[in-house]
Amino acid sequence: MTSSFATKKIYKRQGEQATELEESVAKAFVELEITSKEMSGDLRDLFILSAKEVELPASKKAIVIFVPHRLHKRFQKLQSRLIRELEKKFSGKHVQIVAQRTILSDSFRRKNPGQIRPRSRTLTSVHNAVLEDLVYPTAIVGKRIRFRADGSRLLKVYLDPKDVKEVDYKLKTFSTVYKKLTNKNVEFLFPATD
Repeated sequence: MTSSFATKKIYKRQGEQATELEESVAKAFVELEITSKEMSGDLRDLFILSAKEVELPASKKAIVIFVPHRLHKRFQKLQSRLIRELEKKFSGKHVQIVAQRTILSDSFRRKNPGQIRPRSRTLTSVHNAVLEDLVYPTAIVGKRIRFRADGSRLLKVYLDPKDVKEVDYKLKTFSTVYKKLTNKNVEFLFPATD
């Protein structure tokens, strides 16, 4: 019974098959929709596109759930409760929800004469949006790029200090997942308070 409902919670292109992880995430969504009274109305119309498992330091794992960009705001309304419940279901694995975005190349204008590439589809814009998605509901209060002597870059992201207790244990998860998704080094920290 649950598997037929679970397939409605995953949207795949024609011919693509859902992985075992994606099916288990979809089943968890269905179970939450059935059991949780306050989230059932919001979860009814929501679905996922894919899910990935990311290796973390100290042999832990995180699950990254990709959702449609047009439904992302609706996911954010219940994201903190949803992540809490999903982390319980997946035995303590950290869960991140990220909107699926499309990056258009520089050659977009040559392929589509007369059209301008939207700013929201540039590489920089999409990577910044992924960064915002990872730390949500915590706000980013500052960013610094550190150029090292060997030519590499390190992005330092300062998070809102009022959320230290909620996200302090997830800082390594944020860094590892962002590195996996964008191939950029990033360090999350809180600004020093005087």
